[in-house]
Amino acid sequence: MPNSIPSHSNQNPEPEPLSMSRVETRETLHDAGLSETPPPVDYNYIDVQSQDNPEFPEEYVVETRTGLVPETALQQLRSRPSSATLDVEKGPKEPVDYVTFTIDDPENPHNWSRVYRWYITLVASAVVVCVAYGSAVVTGGLGLIETKYNVSLEVAILTCSIMVCGFAVGPLLWSPLSEIIGRRPVYIISFALYTIFQIPCALSPNIGGLLACRFLSGVFSSSGLSLAGGTIADIWNLEERGMAIAYFAAAPYCGPVLGPIVAGWINVGTGRLDLFFWTNMAFAGVLMILIGLVPETYAPLILKKRAAKLRKETGNPNIITEQEKAKPSLKDIIRINLIRPITMIMTEPVLDLMCIYVMLIYSMLYAFFFAYPVIFGKLYGYNDGQIGLMFIPILIGAGFALCITPILEKDFKRICAQRAPTPEDRLKAAMFGAPFVPIALFILGATSYKHIIWVGPASSGLAFGFGMVLCYYGVNAYIIDSYQKYAASALAAKVFLRSGGGAAFPLFITQMYDRLGLQWASWLLAFIGVGMVFIPYSFYFFGAQLRAKMSRA
Repeated sequence: MPNSIPSHSNQNPEPEPLSMSRVETRETLHDAGLSETPPPVDYNYIDVQSQDNPEFPEEYVVETRTGLVPETALQQLRSRPSSATLDVEKGPKEPVDYVTFTIDDPENPHNWSRVYRWYITLVASAVVVCVAYGSAVVTGGLGLIETKYNVSLEVAILTCSIMVCGFAVGPLLWSPLSEIIGRRPVYIISFALYTIFQIPCALSPNIGGLLACRFLSGVFSSSGLSLAGGTIADIWNLEERGMAIAYFAAAPYCGPVLGPIVAGWINVGTGRLDLFFWTNMAFAGVLMILIGLVPETYAPLILKKRAAKLRKETGNPNIITEQEKAKPSLKDIIRINLIRPITMIMTEPVLDLMCIYVMLIYSMLYAFFFAYPVIFGKLYGYNDGQIGLMFIPILIGAGFALCITPILEKDFKRICAQRAPTPEDRLKAAMFGAPFVPIALFILGATSYKHIIWVGPASSGLAFGFGMVLCYYGVNAYIIDSYQKYAASALAAKVFLRSGGGAAFPLFITQMYDRLGLQWASWLLAFIGVGMVFIPYSFYFFGAQLRAKMSRA
């Protein structure tokens, strides 16, 4: 399909008026690529009541000549019984016409130019970097918080942890709201609030106000964590999505590393805590503008608006989308977005192990933020700015991981060409990266001596950044492929557990290094990392059997 850069919706050419009077047939649907058997539901497919057995799962990706697919033609293609007796409260009694994108439709995000789609991918990833940066920015000046508010180090650390707690709560609001009003409005609303709340963070007269504003900042900014992956899935097809997701996977881990680097030098140069939040406000404001200028990418909402326009122009109330035919009630929305992720945490051991694996890696990243000040502050007497520079190797290691992902994606495509891929095929990245996490921590402990040059402990970040990104990339893809139509809930469970770990670890890392010493504290984390290495390897060889026996989804 030819590509084109999208413009504003009022400038896009509308479907030909003749399409309102023409519809697809069984034969044209077959020619368009629809098969007699519906394909598996994509994880980005809207979660409606009929998702267990959707009638038209291709609605948001297929392009037809007329843009209207009669329900009767679809039922003939797939030998399904007619739904003419559909209940009045759930939709029209008569067979309906489903709205699709037309051939080379300029409003279809998959038709946008490759360059523009990569631009959107980078902007979405930058949004995640901005959010993660905001969570860790305070770690560059914990002493300033202690002095200004006359609190202990533990309370100062809580200003980091409590924002990460907001990451666990916010997606429960933003994810369902994006399905109702679209991704673009949610980005604008949430990031506007996030930007505004940096003002009370900077001017807070007491620690209670700062903690409350930091928590709300986490809630508002978490829209980036919960929607950015969906935005990338909106614009890339399944075959191309792997590379985009691979680059996006580095964002939640690279973002926190920038926080202490920038804030450390602000601390050294000015000694002003409020500048931490003013710079974060500027960062968030710029990203709010950039992501706000991106057109709506959520296909179900695009087609829903088109259906409403066609109903108005033609007077035909039976022109709808499948999500309109099976409108979820408030009870369904609560069940899908609040209850189901918690239920999956309690009933899916396979998901729990993978989420715990991601949580531990994410937690160890936050552990570095508080281990490095102890190590480099005690051994070398570095200031906060110099300590921040020690995080740069983590970014370099993450960059090396991104150089490896194209090779892994090429290998996965080779497997797809030979046979039907399994979720376990996605774990090769995690298998390759997992050993580097404990190796990094062993290096950190073994080089934490006064007589060893600073390059030793700093170099541990290379191995950690490399292994961290590969593990997250592999496990994230494994969860999506394992749970498919329930992947959105599974990913929500992952974010919930990951954020919990990221919030808890900083609260005891400093004390752990003080009590166990610089070497054994790192080695304790390294031994935990050694145990974690077996998780991706075990699931690669026995995952299919475990999922068959233990998974209820």
